Amino acid sequence: MTNNRVGVWIDKRKAVIVSASADRVTATTLVSDVGPHARYSKRSGYPTPDGPRAGGGERSYEGRYGRHLDRYYDEVISRVGRPEALWIFGPGEAKLQLKERLARSTGLTDRVVGVEPADTLTDPQIVAKVKDYYGIGH
Repeated sequence: MTNNRVGVWIDKRKAVIVSASADRVTATTLVSDVGPHARYSKRSGYPTPDGPRAGGGERSYEGRYGRHLDRYYDEVISRVGRPEALWIFGPGEAKLQLKERLARSTGLTDRVVGVEPADTLTDPQIVAKVKDYYGIGH
């Protein structure tokens, strides 16, 4: 994915990575294995035949959740490649967390051309928004 423009629609459940150039547009969907971020409960634990086993506390729970997110964002980043321009959009905070992860782990920060909120969209709508954003196919 070199010498092209990429748009990433992302939330914590999936990312749609659209690579667009004048002669070709491809879309890849990456489904996250990150579950919903449930509120921690001191009474919660891992079920065992003898009853719940302590899960290690809130700090441990948050650490596991953060590591899952980091792996997810790293996978998205690896699939983005080295585009000439990168536009990140989507609902919620995942788009901001991806941008922060880019800043910590790669030299792609200077290629980010925008980070914008967007509704939940179908894959064809995401492709159309990326093409429109970059003025491809007009």
